[in-house]
Amino acid sequence: MPRVPVARRINRVATISMHTSPLDQPGTGDAGGMNVYIVEAAKRLATLGIEVEIFTRQTARDLPPAVELVPGVTVRHVTAGPYEELDKGDLPGQLCAFLSGVLRTEAMFEPGHYDVIHSHYWLSGQVGWLAKERWGVPLVHTMHTMAKVKNLLLANGDKPEPVARVLGEEQVVEVADRLVANTAAEARELIDLYHAPQERVAVVNPGVNLQVFRPASKGAARHRLGLPQDAHVMLFVGRIQPLKAPDVLLRAAARMIADDPSLRARLVVACVGGPSGNGLARPSYLTDLAAELGISDVLRLAPPAAQPELADWYRAADVTVVPSHNESFGLVALESQACGTPVAAAAVGGLRTAVRDGVSGLLVDGHETHAWAKALRAFVERPLWRDALAAGATEHAAAFGWSATATRLLEVYSGAMARLRRTPVGVHL
Repeated sequence: MPRVPVARRINRVATISMHTSPLDQPGTGDAGGMNVYIVEAAKRLATLGIEVEIFTRQTARDLPPAVELVPGVTVRHVTAGPYEELDKGDLPGQLCAFLSGVLRTEAMFEPGHYDVIHSHYWLSGQVGWLAKERWGVPLVHTMHTMAKVKNLLLANGDKPEPVARVLGEEQVVEVADRLVANTAAEARELIDLYHAPQERVAVVNPGVNLQVFRPASKGAARHRLGLPQDAHVMLFVGRIQPLKAPDVLLRAAARMIADDPSLRARLVVACVGGPSGNGLARPSYLTDLAAELGISDVLRLAPPAAQPELADWYRAADVTVVPSHNESFGLVALESQACGTPVAAAAVGGLRTAVRDGVSGLLVDGHETHAWAKALRAFVERPLWRDALAAGATEHAAAFGWSATATRLLEVYSGAMARLRRTPVGVHL
């Protein structure tokens, strides 16, 4: 009989995030929910006694080779290309340089320094694939977004994802020991669109920092942010780009004012974030659109905010609007609900998991202006209903903590290691 290998403890994880640094401020450039995911999951893994080393591309000459994020979590800067932000389309040309830096770091230690690799986004998956072969350790991969899904749900002004990315994702799916999906819907997309073996796909819901994002005084939050106490505040948080569809909120607000001009005096449309992706080509897009729609007086723009200030924005709002054309999960929706603010979200992707329709917020089909104006008008005209959703939002978000995410990831890592240890029947170790 073949002997069963003894399970090996996981001591150290090599996390690969090539195209965006966990030290970057979410909400601008390429930094967003993935950055939050990597940071929060790493911190919680560290509390479980797992060391996490995060490899990312160095974007400034004065950055040190390694930065301790918290005890047990180290960010390693790898020189690959110029010390500046590169468009994601140019990053494939730096894969070899980045991989070389990752391999050189591992070579400084005794063999077996890393027990598992967890790559995020397809570029990192390519690096993880080769590191896996070199180190003889399992590869766990999280897509975060998928080219085939994005190409099915393109926003106006968005370009289809290139064939090179599609092929790169297919390669990573083929070689990964485990694929982490944020939701069951994303797992089904991996299986149906990428032919991922079902037994290698694991669903791990992202979480929310329930210590930072929690209910508190709406009035105090509005005072700190300089918002009128009697305003109807509708909030958008995220990168300003076609995929996130902030224009849907502005067009709906303009329709609401056209239908009821008295709303103008009290309506505030707040957008917290910065241009990203295709949005970099038109950094003044929202101000230009507001002027075109005649609602410049109700628009308030704010730069990306650190978590404590961002929590105040959520608390100050009557509703957080997430009209994205696609979301693998939708951390903004979860953060808002954790602060006690209901969400109006597009009924796409992971938002159907992040928002409980009719309980913690509303899911809106499509992106048609009339439908969104009707949905958002309800948050103005039905305060008791809105309060009920706020209570449901807090309860719904409480089930999503990062500690649960980390515990589940640890199970996935163990499963990936077991798969790598498996030997054919009849072969003795």
